[in-house]
Amino acid sequence: MDGVQSLAMRYPWEEPPAAGEAIEVAEGVLWMRLPLPMKLDHVNVYALDDGDGWTVIDTGFSSNKTRRIWDQLMTGPLAGKPVRRVVATHHHPDHIGNAGWFQSEHGAELVTTRTAWLFARMLTLDVQETWPEETLDYYRSAGMAAEVLTKRMAERPFNFADMVYPMPLGFTRIKQDDVFRMGGRDWDVHMGSGHAPEHATFWSRDDDLVITGDQILSSISPNIGVYATEPMADPVAEWLEACERLAPLARPEHLTLGGHKLPFTGLPIRMRQLIDNHHGALARLLDHLDTPKPASDCFAPLFKRSIGEGEYGLALVEAVAHLNHLYHIGSVTRTRRADGAWVYQRKG
Repeated sequence: MDGVQSLAMRYPWEEPPAAGEAIEVAEGVLWMRLPLPMKLDHVNVYALDDGDGWTVIDTGFSSNKTRRIWDQLMTGPLAGKPVRRVVATHHHPDHIGNAGWFQSEHGAELVTTRTAWLFARMLTLDVQETWPEETLDYYRSAGMAAEVLTKRMAERPFNFADMVYPMPLGFTRIKQDDVFRMGGRDWDVHMGSGHAPEHATFWSRDDDLVITGDQILSSISPNIGVYATEPMADPVAEWLEACERLAPLARPEHLTLGGHKLPFTGLPIRMRQLIDNHHGALARLLDHLDTPKPASDCFAPLFKRSIGEGEYGLALVEAVAHLNHLYHIGSVTRTRRADGAWVYQRKG
């Protein structure tokens, strides 16, 4: 029984740190949390003590509110020692949003992957006051509900620069198989993919810590989406490949520090769950396509719950991702409907 229990997932902390406070999860490693203005209402960030300063992992959305919390953290739990480095696990705004602020205002070095930096800087410079036609075409091709599309078109589009502080030129690259020192430990760098391209994860050589960003989360599956930038992408294949590649590294005793939700142990079983969940979703989706359907009619088999307005956009891009995967592996065909939507049907 003890062996079975040791393989199960466990949550050493039942509650997250309060705003402006920190929990020490290992010697010299602080867990902090920043608010997000969406249904997933937080992002986890970490600080690792380098002696003469801190390395911070991820930074939250760029906003005055978030930076006020960072000021509280730096004078409180970080005890006034400088943040010398910021590591961005991937390019999404809730992770890289304040990296430029740390660089510009605090003289910190930004450490991230080349793809993450290129994507983030490109998107901060690509400000759209009106909807690009390519984005609207993509929404139509996914069968976005007419009322949702009409409402979106009436609003200013979301811009990356709305939530990401201007990023100055210059960063330090990390890549697969690097060994990176922070917090008095050497960390093996392993790349994830699918949720974000070239997503960095860190595996301590000196103790049982793993920093996973959004590649591996404890109680939710990372969003895997397709966007107008690459409408034929297959991020599901990339994500499954990354999970299968990372899974042999996982040990039951690893304390896994993710970008959202609670830290946990029992990483091997969680990796298996994440992989199996997507294979299960693909099987349900294929059964659902005995009759032709667009992406917007595929939420039920993928998510097994009702999707509200606030989740619709993420659900739609994830549905496209799973349909693209089935299309790329030859399990479905697709035809263009009169309204521009692709409809997919199981082969045979």
